[in-house]
Order: sequence, then structure tokens, then C-alpha cells
Amino acid sequence: MGTQIQQHRLTEEQFRGAEFTSHPRPLKGNNDLLSVTQPEIIRAIHLDYLRSGADIISTNTFNANRISMSDYGMEEMVYRINVEAARVASEAAAAFTHETGRSVWVAGSLGPTNRTASMSADVGDPGARTVTFSMLAEAYAEQARGLIDGGADILLVETIFDVLNAKAALFAISGVLDEKGIDLPVMVSGTITDASGRTLTGQTLEAFLITMSHYPLLSIGLNCALGAEQLKPYIEELAQKAPFFVSAHPNAGLPNQFGGYDQSAEEMGRIVNEFLQNGWVNIIGGCCGTTPQHISVVSSLAGKYRPRVVPERTHMTSLSGLEPLVIRPETNFVNIGERTNVSGSLKFARLIREGSFSAALDVARDQVEGGAQVIDICMDDAMIDGAAAMKRFINLLMSEPDIAKLPVMVDSSKWDVIEAGLQCIQGKPVVNSISLKEGEADFLKKARLIRRYGAAAVVMLFDERGQADSLERKVEVAERSYRL
Repeated sequence: MGTQIQQHRLTEEQFRGAEFTSHPRPLKGNNDLLSVTQPEIIRAIHLDYLRSGADIISTNTFNANRISMSDYGMEEMVYRINVEAARVASEAAAAFTHETGRSVWVAGSLGPTNRTASMSADVGDPGARTVTFSMLAEAYAEQARGLIDGGADILLVETIFDVLNAKAALFAISGVLDEKGIDLPVMVSGTITDASGRTLTGQTLEAFLITMSHYPLLSIGLNCALGAEQLKPYIEELAQKAPFFVSAHPNAGLPNQFGGYDQSAEEMGRIVNEFLQNGWVNIIGGCCGTTPQHISVVSSLAGKYRPRVVPERTHMTSLSGLEPLVIRPETNFVNIGERTNVSGSLKFARLIREGSFSAALDVARDQVEGGAQVIDICMDDAMIDGAAAMKRFINLLMSEPDIAKLPVMVDSSKWDVIEAGLQCIQGKPVVNSISLKEGEADFLKKARLIRRYGAAAVVMLFDERGQADSLERKVEVAERSYRL
């Protein structure tokens, strides 16, 4: 979309259109606004891609969220931009179907925003954040409502460089779909930023896959940052491991010194042909620099091959920090480091009470070096603001890759403290714990929220009658909890 818009060389006046002539900030470069001010241009671009063989077109809404739109002072336009963008794309799809008889779909694009919830922008304070999970979830919910109301068939959470941002998007989407009483397919597409095979915030590809797997996705894939050649090993890995359809929409090679893309449609097609030949993908397309000519070549190739067969899903407890932890049948016991628990270490408790969080990180680091595979964090102490301490400590911990590589266990008897922790973790953590102590309704409410946050859970063997204190009672409470 961006590549095609740039070719029109639009002026400030054209971006503004008739409606925003007196807007106080420059609007040139606000591509998402063009669905409102220049809808015919956007509709024509969609039709060009459809006529080139695309089955799915994505809406012109990559930055159409409240956080990114604040750069232009257009936060209050977000819902309308998304409605109009989805409507323009849907009109193009309907016109194309009427013209050809071929069914096509509109994917509502939800980009990553221009901020990260997992990293600090302040070199002097690694625990600082310019955006929170709640801010992201609210922004994504507003965008999702607009896309749905405008007629999107699919929601596409794309170009994910921070998986915590993406978790907030899925949290928001699930809430909006529940609110509307509908179900829409959701696609997720991350971006690998360099040859390390990690996201910008440091997650490996398998950790990314595990973190996203709590949601019943239509597909998981990769796009942007790299060309098809550089994406090959990562798409192959996803193809082997993903329990969903796999998508890939790479760039037309790597950008040149002017930020443009030189890879021809034929050259990209030659590389993409390997993806198809090897049976790695179910959905294939193009990102930055890919023109309708690129999509025409890719489409003609895709028609020659069978799509990837999704492997049968087998359940294994899978957790992640920056790196994966898969508990396999042959795995021995798993070490949970409990020294970062105010009840498990007098030193750690003292440091937290004193506000010496940087020194407290050394306790966590000692746990990792000592062989812990999960880090348990508990701030339940009468002298500590548990929610604030949990948030501060985890934010600092996330800035330490040698510690953040492990999954985190968020440990508290207070639900607000658990939520404060879950909103800071980009991997797949564990909640410790929930139980039937307060009855089934409370148990299920918390279990559903834990799922929405993308976490696993420990279930304690308590019910309304108290702690299970015999073999028979333990089995009874465990079985009831499991079936619920």
C-alpha cells in the first residue's frame, strides 16, 4: 500500500482534502487518512492488487490507532478512519467479485504502533515505558471496532516487533468480539529484524509462536523487515512447528540506500517458488516494495502447488520468555527459582522494601545462573505495594536478556497484583495461582482472563470446603478443576 501511495506523489493539500484544510499540524505522510480524503486512490490500489490475483487485500490502516495518530493530532479520527478504510476495501472487493465472480476477502490491518511496551526509551531508566498494556489494548479495541463496523472479513495483527504489543491486540480483539457477539478469523504476522532470527525486542521465533498460541488463530506468519531470501529459514521453522496455517508476505528484497526496493517480480517469484514447492505456506503475498506485478507473479506460482498440511496438534506445556521452555514427556523436573519471592528470600524482601530494584535483579540473575528454568516473582508483603512493585520489577527484568530469556511465574494471592504482572510480560508466563476457594464462577472468570492474557496457570487444590487434605479429596478437586 505504501509503495503504491508514494507513486502518486501527493501534496499536503491532497492529504488534507476539503475537510482538513485548517488542521493545525502537517498531514502529509499520514497515509491512513487517505481512506477519508482520497478514497478513490485507495480503492484503485485495492482493485489493482485484486486484478493481479490477490485473494486477500489488507486495509489502509497500518497506523490507524490512537497511539500512532497522536503524531498528527488526529486521535479523535481513529474510529472513522478504520470504518472508511474497511468500507473502501470492501467496496473494491465487492466490485471485483461482481466483475469476475471470484470471492475475495478484506483483512483489517492492525499495525504494531510506533511504541514498544517491552523496552524503555529512557537510557537512564530501563524500567520506564512510554506505553502500557492497557493503553495498547484500548487503542487496539477502538481500531478493531472500526474495522469490523466497516466490513472487514479478517483481522490481521501484523509486523509485530514486540510480542507484548501483539498480546494486547489479541486481548483487545477477543474483548471486542465478545462484546459484539461475533467471531472473525484473526491472522498474526511477526517480523524478524535481522539474521539473529529474533524480533526487535529479542524473542526467538519459537518463543514468539508459543506466546501467540493461546488464541485460536487462522494463521501465524512473518512479514516485512526482510526479503523472501532472508525469511526462508524462519518460514521453514514455522512450517514445522505451527499448529495453525502459515503465512508469509516478505518485502521485495532488502531496501536500497534510498529506502526503495529493487527486487523484480520475477526474482521474488523465483525465491517464493521454493516456499511453495517445499509446502511451507498456506498464505503467500508481499509487503514493502511489492507491486501488483509482484503479486501477479506470486499468484500464478501459488496456483501450481498444494498448500501446507497443518501438523496434528499435540499438547505439551509450552512456556516462553525471550526463549522457549517446552516440557516434554522426557523432561525431568522443572526448576522454579523462588528467591525472587519476598517469602523465599530475606535479602530479596529487604531490597524490594528499600526500593533497591536494580540490586534485586542480581537475585534473579543468580537464580538463572543456578539452573532455574522459571523465575517465580512474588511481592505479597504488608509493607509493599504489591501491584506497583510487581510492575516495576518485571519491567526492569524484561530489560535484562540474560534473565528475561526465562518464563516468569507471577505469584500472588491478590488478583490485581497478578494482572499488573501479566501486563508487563512479552512471553508466555505462568499464574500462581487460582483455585475453587471462591466457587466456580470466580474460578472460570479468572481462568478466562488468564487465557486472554496468554498465560498458563497453576491450580491449587482448594474448593469451597477448604484445602483438599486427603488423596480422595485431592483427586476430586483436581478433576473438577480440570474439567471446568
